[in-house]
Amino acid sequence: MLAADLARALDPVTFARDAGITPDPWQADVLTSTSHKALLLCCRQSGKSTTTALCALHEATYSPRALILLLSPSQRQSSELFRKVMAFYSAIPGAPEIYQESAMRAEFVNGSRIIALPGSGQTVRGYSGASLVVIDEAAQVDDELLAAVRPMLATTRGRLIALSTPYGKRGWFYEAWRGAGDWQRICVTADDCPRISQEFLDEERAELGEWSFRQEYLCEFVDTEEQFFATDVIEAALSDEVQPLW
Repeated sequence: MLAADLARALDPVTFARDAGITPDPWQADVLTSTSHKALLLCCRQSGKSTTTALCALHEATYSPRALILLLSPSQRQSSELFRKVMAFYSAIPGAPEIYQESAMRAEFVNGSRIIALPGSGQTVRGYSGASLVVIDEAAQVDDELLAAVRPMLATTRGRLIALSTPYGKRGWFYEAWRGAGDWQRICVTADDCPRISQEFLDEERAELGEWSFRQEYLCEFVDTEEQFFATDVIEAALSDEVQPLW
């Protein structure tokens, strides 16, 4: 048991397998990454929530007194991610005992805490010293949330993982993905996921239409349907070389 626990501590991929998950190569990259900031641009049903749930549980298990925050646009979404974490907890033999648990938080005997919250700047302020912050559906949370989260990692040099499908050409997630910041960027489309059949994708394209399909399954940042002018057209009309008149 001690040897198995040591193997899980040193190798998060072994940890995932013992929890009943055989990671895809990209999932293994996320689980073993040493990057402090990661953007996961992933299609529906690719396994992004599964991956981050395993990251959260591994951190809580092998980093005593760790604070792990699970954030998403709504309480319901945060609760679902937390439930996934706890399902994996039940599958791991020898996991640290939980001495206090509710629908949205778990506190372990090693001092670690996993807390799920709706993703707004108001709800997360007051927490500090986080070891891991997971932002689910990150393209749909307010820019204010990122401003509230970043100081939590200042003293711990903790890890921030933001996962999402695209949500139009707007918001901090879109800007971070296309920008030059030091984010680890991982893109997973439906073509990269062996569990999604071509037959299902053909049905989804027919049902959803091209706009939604490209966003949900091909991970393309597309203009919102209500835009009168395309973002590319607007950006092409702008120039830094022209001085404003006022």
